[in-house]
Amino acid sequence: MPLTLASLVQHSALKLTVRAGEDRLDTPVRWAHVSELADPVPYMEGGELLLVTAMKLDAENREAMGRYVKRLADAGVVGLGFAVGVNYDQIPDALLEAAHEADLPLLEVPRRTPFLAISKAVSAALAADQYRAVTAGFEAQREMTRAALAEGPGAVVARLASHVDGWAALYDASGQVLAAAPDWAARRAARLTSDVERLRERAAPASAVVGGTDDRVELQSLGSGRRVRGALAVGTGAPLGTAERYAVHSAIALLTLTTERSRSLQAAEQRLGAAVLRMMLAGQPDHARAVAGDLYGGLLDAPFRLLIAEPAGDRDPGAEPALTTLAETLETAAARTGETVLTVPEGEERLVVLAADGGAVAAACDGYTEKEAEEAGLVIGLSAPTGPTAAASAYKQSEQALSVARRRGRALVEHEELAAGSVLPLLADDAVRAFADGLLRALHDHDATGRGDLVASLRAWLSRHGQWDAAAADLGVHRHTLRYRMRRVEEILGRSLDDPDARMELWLALKATGETPSPR
Repeated sequence: MPLTLASLVQHSALKLTVRAGEDRLDTPVRWAHVSELADPVPYMEGGELLLVTAMKLDAENREAMGRYVKRLADAGVVGLGFAVGVNYDQIPDALLEAAHEADLPLLEVPRRTPFLAISKAVSAALAADQYRAVTAGFEAQREMTRAALAEGPGAVVARLASHVDGWAALYDASGQVLAAAPDWAARRAARLTSDVERLRERAAPASAVVGGTDDRVELQSLGSGRRVRGALAVGTGAPLGTAERYAVHSAIALLTLTTERSRSLQAAEQRLGAAVLRMMLAGQPDHARAVAGDLYGGLLDAPFRLLIAEPAGDRDPGAEPALTTLAETLETAAARTGETVLTVPEGEERLVVLAADGGAVAAACDGYTEKEAEEAGLVIGLSAPTGPTAAASAYKQSEQALSVARRRGRALVEHEELAAGSVLPLLADDAVRAFADGLLRALHDHDATGRGDLVASLRAWLSRHGQWDAAAADLGVHRHTLRYRMRRVEEILGRSLDDPDARMELWLALKATGETPSPR
């Protein structure tokens, strides 16, 4: 218990008598200070018991005492000890009235009690309280350490909540609540997600205080480096005391160690995962299962989807690696549902993810919108659902989707889009356009001389699948005129229109340059 004026009054050796402010004796005392200055406020910090003999005070002047006591109260002085039998045989009425009016505790100090005795009593009580706080803090540390080793982070959170007489919650790097105590605290902790996200934007270690006086919450980041690996929330009805502060610091250290240990295990899992993925891509699913054991559960038994992500361009050296953030997002989605996921970084420029089709990770991939991927500076290709014997095909599908995403300026493309859609959007490429322009240039040059309309005639003839009468009718010319124009096309291009490859290339060239209507 902290030292209060009440405990000093109850100290039998001091013989202090309360003369005013009886209802405020439970105020904690931070120190005892002696000052005979008419205005000691500049030398006070607040929380002191001020001891005076009124050597330089006009203690019988009501106006002077009113100003004096008011200044002490405004400065946070918790009490005034007045020594009688030195300069005054008793406390002057003016000082008593001022103390009553300001509701400032006024203690009468008998002549036989030296101020030094009061200072020693205060010092001894503060030291004892500090010792109790440190002892309680160390005990909390031992208890939470045992809990961490035996039961894990959730047990640490539960012990911390009991030590601070409040509630506590642990968040992962994405702001998801991993553990909360007591049970009702999970709902309260979930409302702080936005505050945790703001804390993540600051370099670790970082802290913040949110809430009001009745529900004060301290947020502390977790992580040994500059990157926030998680957060701890501690909710109490008042600022933390010394013992509670020790407990919080111990919990932060233990949870940070747990986080760093998890990162080491994660690195080992990634190395194993890379080996498993190589076996899958090499067409050796049985060997992959044997090496993985139970680590990935039924993930390798299909159906699964394969995702490849790469940075969209040059990344800011000081920015959070986008691939790391994506990996954590998908792993968090898996952890929430007990699902397994295989994430394999290929250097700093590529991330490969193997996830169960229809599971939480696949849903998170689908929910990773174009906007989110673009803001993160990523380009993502996603394969169609496949099985363990077709992992290499799924990898190729993801690479194809990734390539299309880059060419189209898209952030996310699924391979199923390519299979279900038209091949024509794939022609939106500078190299294809250059080829088309080169193939058709001679025809455009001919038409520019006004000697015929070969491009329009070729377009009409191809769109009518070589039907002379229908194409001639579309152009409003005689079929013999159209036949003559098609011979000129063959002469100029040096290619036969009887060749299906030539017809296909010419049609695609017209499509790539936007010069054809839809086929009829």
